[in-house]
Amino acid sequence: MNKDALLKECFRWYGPNDTVTLQDIVQCGCTGVYTSLHHIPYGEVWPREEIRKRLDQLAPYGLEWTAVESVPVSEAIRTRTGDYKRHLENYRQTLENLGAEGVKIVIYNFMPALDWVRTDLAYKLPDGSQCLFFDPAKFAAFDMFLLKRPGAEKDFTPEQIAKAKAFFDGLDDAGKAAFEKAILDVFPGVKMGVTIESFRAMLAKYDGIDEKKLREHYKLFLEAVVPSAEKAGVRLAVHPDDPPFPILGLARIASVEADFRQIVSMVPSPANGICFCTGSLSARAANDLPGMIERLGDHIACFHFRSVQRNPDGTFFEANHLEGCANLPAVMTVALKLNAKRDAAHKLSVRPDHGHRILDDLKKPVNANPGYDCLGRMKGLAELRGLQTGIAFTMGDKL
Repeated sequence: MNKDALLKECFRWYGPNDTVTLQDIVQCGCTGVYTSLHHIPYGEVWPREEIRKRLDQLAPYGLEWTAVESVPVSEAIRTRTGDYKRHLENYRQTLENLGAEGVKIVIYNFMPALDWVRTDLAYKLPDGSQCLFFDPAKFAAFDMFLLKRPGAEKDFTPEQIAKAKAFFDGLDDAGKAAFEKAILDVFPGVKMGVTIESFRAMLAKYDGIDEKKLREHYKLFLEAVVPSAEKAGVRLAVHPDDPPFPILGLARIASVEADFRQIVSMVPSPANGICFCTGSLSARAANDLPGMIERLGDHIACFHFRSVQRNPDGTFFEANHLEGCANLPAVMTVALKLNAKRDAAHKLSVRPDHGHRILDDLKKPVNANPGYDCLGRMKGLAELRGLQTGIAFTMGDKL
């Protein structure tokens, strides 16, 4: 078996308040974590002493801080409004501080306004497990009847609009409040208390920012921070849009292979890389995941592995890791081939993503971080471990 081809196995950890403990993560067989300093507000500097505290928390468990997930890009930077110049300087300093403490991969995204979006955070599957689910008709209900975005109806089909009205009319006041919160308050690792009113104000800052303008802002961001990443020995890794298609009338610019080719060519540098998330990308049928990995190759800094099941009506849900539309056996094969070519300092890591809520986790209080209960992700990791071990064993020197 070609052990040099194996991906480093990691878990996402949300810090000391995470209900999944570092001991849990060790028992799952991981050697590293993807984690962030969620207590530091967006746009502020991460001091070296705070970075060291996180490293000191990991050290007794023998866990590496494999990747930062993430150093958020503030709305001010994306829209180039308000305090964006100070935020850019703080971002540069944070990268230098991380590099000085030996943390070398930084994941981020450039999704405007919202992070990832789902309409159901505890969708019940036939086996009784729960998963994250996206329904365009329910999202239409949010967009048209809660947010009341002008022109929203143009983005949905008549059938979706009819379903949206039926769904929304069936909600009482408590149901509407819970639905609103499920859409707006899922920023990873932090509850920002976003309301409909504050979200409307956030969206207003994107007036006049079309796809071309958002790409211009993105390039200016990269031009500002990539030199600092190079200086610090840090590799930036952009996460794909989730879902990988336009929502709320906002542009999406990290959804298909051409987007990533444009991103890495904006500021060519080994420090300008990609976090390849198979779940986000598999929500778009045209994305050829194995081919994208082969062609993007050296630009990939790390992996998120999961799969979604797309349905004909436009809905999708988080599938078991080896099911759904992502074809993870084919993805894993090309990922291992890519990793086998890397030198020891640039080996790739992977974490399972958005696991199902199963078994005893169903009896526990709802996790503050939907999709990140322990047991479902441990199941996903076990599936990925068996998959990569089997491929490495059978292919051997062919990797």
